[in-house]
Amino acid sequence: MAALASGAKAPEFELKSLDGKKFSLSDELARSPVVLAFFKVSCPTCQYAFPFLERLYHAYKYQGLILVGVSQNDARETAAFSKEFGITFPILLDDTHKYPVSNAYGLTNVPTLFWIAQDGEIEVSSVGWVKADFEQIGRKLADAGNVPPVALFLPGEDVREFRAG
Repeated sequence: MAALASGAKAPEFELKSLDGKKFSLSDELARSPVVLAFFKVSCPTCQYAFPFLERLYHAYKYQGLILVGVSQNDARETAAFSKEFGITFPILLDDTHKYPVSNAYGLTNVPTLFWIAQDGEIEVSSVGWVKADFEQIGRKLADAGNVPPVALFLPGEDVREFRAG
C-alpha cells in the first residue's frame, strides 16, 4: 500500500509528543492546516530533509501554523536526532511496535510529508525528498498565514531536486 494520496481524507489520530503533550489531529485542524512529516532517525534522506523543515517551521511558526514530525523511533533516539539536527518543532512518537499512525497513512518510505487542509483533506502527499513538493508546502504555509513566501534555500546552496526515501 502506498502513502495516502492527495484528495484522501487524513485519518484521525492522537499521539504524545516528545515532551509528553497530547496531540490530536482534529483539535489542531480546528485551528490551522497541519503539516505532518514522518521520519526514522536512521534514514539519510530524513537527515537531509529535516533541517529544511526546521527552516519552514521558523519561517511560519508565528502565523500559528502547525508543522509536526512523527517519529518511528523511541523517545531517546528521537531526542538525540532532534538535538543533532537542531529540530525545535514538535515531534510526535508513533508506537514502535505496531506503528498505528504510520500504517494508517500508508507509509512505505520515509520521509513522507502531508499537507492536511482544515477540512481534513490531504492536499499534498510527498514521499522522499521532492524539492518541488517542499516548495509547494512552503507556498501553502505562506498563503494560509496570509504572509509573503520566504526564501527556503540560501543563495548558492546546492539543493537536490529529488532524493529517494
